[in-house]
Amino acid sequence: MCKHIFNAQVSIRAPCCKRWFDCAECHAEAEDHMLGKTTEMVFVCKKCKKAFRKDMSNYEESDEFCPHCDNHYVIDAKTPQAVIGVEGEDARVDARMLKDDRVQQDPTRSIFSRDFSDRVG
Repeated sequence: MCKHIFNAQVSIRAPCCKRWFDCAECHAEAEDHMLGKTTEMVFVCKKCKKAFRKDMSNYEESDEFCPHCDNHYVIDAKTPQAVIGVEGEDARVDARMLKDDRVQQDPTRSIFSRDFSDRVG
């Protein structure tokens, strides 16, 4: 499990030591040598567990998917956006600040209390 890349979809084989890592930072933490550079990368999809190679010199948008299971392994990073809001600004979101203008009912009056004072006879 990679702590540097959230939801890593592939593991990468390091060309220098032939070991599998989730990212280059994981290689730097585990090994005492620099990561070797190459144009052909070897990946293992974490969904279907199958290995595949990609030539990075002519990498295209269609190369962002696993050739075996079509898992999209290049996921755009999501950065949190700061949002400033005023509490109670929109009544559809927070209706606690609305005043209830309905007529208050008399709690002593009910359908079971009979008041015949207004009847004649």
